[in-house]
Amino acid sequence: MKFTEFIGRTNIDFMGVRKYAFAFSGILVALGLIGVISIGLGRANLGIDFGGGTAVQLKFSKPVKIDDARELLRKNGLEDAELQEFTQDNKLLVRLKKVLLTGEPVADKVISIFREGFPDNTFEVDSSIEIGPTVGKRLQKDAITAVVLSMLGIIIYIALRFEFRFGIAAAIATFHDVLAVIGIFFVLDKEINLLVITALLTLAGYSMTDTVVVFDRIREYLRGRRKDTIETIINNGINHVLCRTIVTSSTTVLVLIALFFFGGEVIHDFSFALLIGVIIGTYSSVFVASPLLLLGKGGGKRVQK
Repeated sequence: MKFTEFIGRTNIDFMGVRKYAFAFSGILVALGLIGVISIGLGRANLGIDFGGGTAVQLKFSKPVKIDDARELLRKNGLEDAELQEFTQDNKLLVRLKKVLLTGEPVADKVISIFREGFPDNTFEVDSSIEIGPTVGKRLQKDAITAVVLSMLGIIIYIALRFEFRFGIAAAIATFHDVLAVIGIFFVLDKEINLLVITALLTLAGYSMTDTVVVFDRIREYLRGRRKDTIETIINNGINHVLCRTIVTSSTTVLVLIALFFFGGEVIHDFSFALLIGVIIGTYSSVFVASPLLLLGKGGGKRVQK
């Protein structure tokens, strides 16, 4: 098999549609900024990692009807509890995104409620997590710091390997990818937790790698084809690595689809964030990072020495 003949040589004018791409990306970034602001104000669907709360997972000896469990918690003053069942293992996950002002730990209260409510159905505690609001705020601050530091690291790395404008373009494209995923999660009302932040940092590394491959080919063309315009050189560079980009992204997407459907509920949102992130990251390498190199340079100008 010849790897380069997967789709053959292409001659697509990617730079010709950059205005439409920028408009689409502007919508994604706007949604992301709204999501970030909502997270800061506590109006987004924050997990207990950031908002504080309790999560208790119980494994019962017999199947439990989720409606009966919800009614039992409601009668005991826990009507705000979120329930999630795993029917195959008779497991029930109980989450409370607020800390009750009582002397008794919330996890202990949940356990005692089910022991009294289902005396004939014994269970064991699989896991129990309890995070206060102060710790949640600290974790939220640390997560933002981690994302910002990763962006600065990308700028420094690309600037040293290529030049400063390449670093700025790559950082903007990566920041675009992160905001896009946050915006989609906010619109879909999906929970933002530490596992999603882990996915965002993983996505930042993947997106940067894909952008570096495209930039490396563009840099080679900038050195060897001085009679062509900058726009033509960027188009040629993207077309030359297009096969590699499609094959790499498609392979990664196949793995993430498998994780999404068969990886279990624990990593469901993690795999979903990576799945949409890889798709957006591949798009941004071509339609965001590369067109940004044209800004201030003039697409129709010839390459200067």
